[in-house]
Amino acid sequence: MNSETTDRYKKYVIPNYTRYPVCLVRGEGSRIWDDQGKPYLDFFPGWGCALLGHCPPRVVEAVREQVGKLIHVPNSWHTEPQGELAEALCTKLNWPAQAFFCNSGTEANEAAIKIARLWGKPRGKFRIITMVDSFHGRTMGSVSATGQPKYQQNLEPLLPGFVHVPFGDLDAVAAAMDHETAAVLIEPIQGEGGINIPPTGFMRGLRQLTRDKEVLLMLDEVQSGMGRVGEWYAHQLDDVEADVVSLAKALASGVAMGGILARPEVAEALKPGTHAATYGGNPISAVAALATIRTIESENLLARAKKLEDSFRKRFTALMPKCPWITEVRARGVMVGIQLSIDGAPIVKACLEKGLLVNCTHQTVIRLLPAMNLSEADFNEGCSILEDALTNPVIP
Repeated sequence: MNSETTDRYKKYVIPNYTRYPVCLVRGEGSRIWDDQGKPYLDFFPGWGCALLGHCPPRVVEAVREQVGKLIHVPNSWHTEPQGELAEALCTKLNWPAQAFFCNSGTEANEAAIKIARLWGKPRGKFRIITMVDSFHGRTMGSVSATGQPKYQQNLEPLLPGFVHVPFGDLDAVAAAMDHETAAVLIEPIQGEGGINIPPTGFMRGLRQLTRDKEVLLMLDEVQSGMGRVGEWYAHQLDDVEADVVSLAKALASGVAMGGILARPEVAEALKPGTHAATYGGNPISAVAALATIRTIESENLLARAKKLEDSFRKRFTALMPKCPWITEVRARGVMVGIQLSIDGAPIVKACLEKGLLVNCTHQTVIRLLPAMNLSEADFNEGCSILEDALTNPVIP
C-alpha cells in the first residue's frame, strides 16, 4: 500500500474505523484491485451495497448520463427519476405503499421511527419494540433501537421508548406490548446480528399480533431488501404485509441512497414540515436505483440468488464433518452466515492474504453478502479459498 495514502489518513482522517492495510482503486463485477495491482475476489462487496458487484454497467451508464443533465434539485420540485423509482419499488410489494427517500439506512430507520411517533401520538402510543442482536444504524434514534449494548456504550442517555426482546420469540413480543406500544421494528433476517433467520411462522404470527393490538409492523430491509434473498423483499418469503419498510445499501448499487415504503394511511403522518432529506431521491441516486432494478429484472437475478443460496448451503454444510467448529450454515439468497465455535477473525485474515474478501460479525460468524450475479467460476474459486481457511484455522 502506498505510504502517502497511509500518512494522509493518519494526519487528516478521524480513526473511527479499523482499516485493513489495503487501498482499493478499481472494481469490476466481483473483482476489486488495490493500488499495487493485486486483485481480490469480493464476497462482501461494499458491505452489502454492491448487490450487482462493482460498477455494474447499466448503473454506470445511467449515472454518467444523468450527471451531465441534472445533479441535484430540492425536493420542493418534481423530478422524473424519483417518481419512476417510487412507482417501481411500491409496485413490487403486494400491498399499497408510498415512498420517502433519504441517503442511508440509518436515515431510513430514523424516518420509520418518526412515522411511528407521529402516527402514535394522537393514539397515546410511542413505544417501539425491537429485537436483541438487531442493528438499525448509528444515529441516536437508530442506535437506541439497536438491540446490542456494545453500540450504545458511552452514548447514554439514549432515546427513550425502546424495548428489546429476543428475536423470534412471539410470546416475548406479546408480553412487551402495552397500551403505549406504537410499533414493532424488526429485520426479517438479522444481518449484522449474524444472518439470523426467524423460526417458521414467527413473521406471520407477528403480523397477526400487531394487527390485533393496532400496532405498526415496521421491517428493516436495509440489508435484506432489493432481491438479495431471491424475492424483492425478505418479508415476501413469509407472505406477510407490513406497514413500513426501510431500504438502503443495495438500493442504488452503492450510490448513497435510503428510503422507506409506507402504507398511505400511515405515510400521511409525514406531513409537510415533519421530515425531510436534502439529498434524498436526487436524480443521480434515483437513476442508479432504477438501473439496479432493471438489471435484476433483465438478468433474472432473483432466481440466481435462490440458486446461489442452495449452492452456498450445500458447499459449507458438506464441510462440517471435517470442521467441527462449523456449527451451522444459515442462508437466504445471497445472505450467508457460517456459525463457528471459534474466533472468525483469523479466518478473515487468511482469506484476505489469499485474495478473498469476507466478513466476520459477532466474532464467530463468517458473513458473506456476495453479488447476486456471482459467476459459477467465481463462486467455486472463492469457496475453495474460504474452505481452505476454515479447514486450517489459526486457533489460539
